[in-house]
Amino acid sequence: MLNVSRRSCVQSVLFCLLLTTAGSISKAQTTAPETPLDRQLARIDLGILGVGVFNQSAHGFATVNGVPNTKVTYSPGNTAGALVTLRYTFSPYVGFEGNYGYARYADTFTPFGAQPFAAVQQNASEYTLGYVAHTRKEHHGVIPFVSGGLGTIAFRPTPGGGEALPKQARAAYYFSVGAETTVLSPHFGLRAQYRQVFFKAPDFETNYLTIQQHTTTYEPAFGFFLRF
Repeated sequence: MLNVSRRSCVQSVLFCLLLTTAGSISKAQTTAPETPLDRQLARIDLGILGVGVFNQSAHGFATVNGVPNTKVTYSPGNTAGALVTLRYTFSPYVGFEGNYGYARYADTFTPFGAQPFAAVQQNASEYTLGYVAHTRKEHHGVIPFVSGGLGTIAFRPTPGGGEALPKQARAAYYFSVGAETTVLSPHFGLRAQYRQVFFKAPDFETNYLTIQQHTTTYEPAFGFFLRF
């Protein structure tokens, strides 16, 4: 009886070792080696953020009848918008991003022609490219970053409230600071950031709206990103 019991124990141990070895071999066979394409895709992420758009007013003198003697106040409205960012992070200190931002608001010019008060409703689209750098270490699961770049903003007056003015593009540059985390999943993360965008006040190619002054948009943003 003792020999039978001992033989059963030995058989059980061998059976367990066989299962463990088979599982290890199966896992090694099903896990494909990382390819160069996989490494490149792991450096790319797509962010989608909701943005608060807070515009700063500007003042200047427009040229009417050949003389810059008409004081004009440019007062863009505040609104909410969206920001889509595609990033490629080669290393913590070396990364690049492309941004598309969208917001819809009204530009108020006082005075506007012969009227004491009028507004130009528009769709504003940002197209910018920039450089982004992250810290090497996480801080409580959060990675800070900074970015900056330049591009253009296209101002497109709407058919209903655009006063029949033509569309116009202005050069723009920006900087941002923020932080992100992938605690939930290596392929899904949360991102919060603060941006400032600088550009010349639009005039829609109309001389009595041309004040030749720069203005700023302040943009707190929060959303998520997907990593490939």
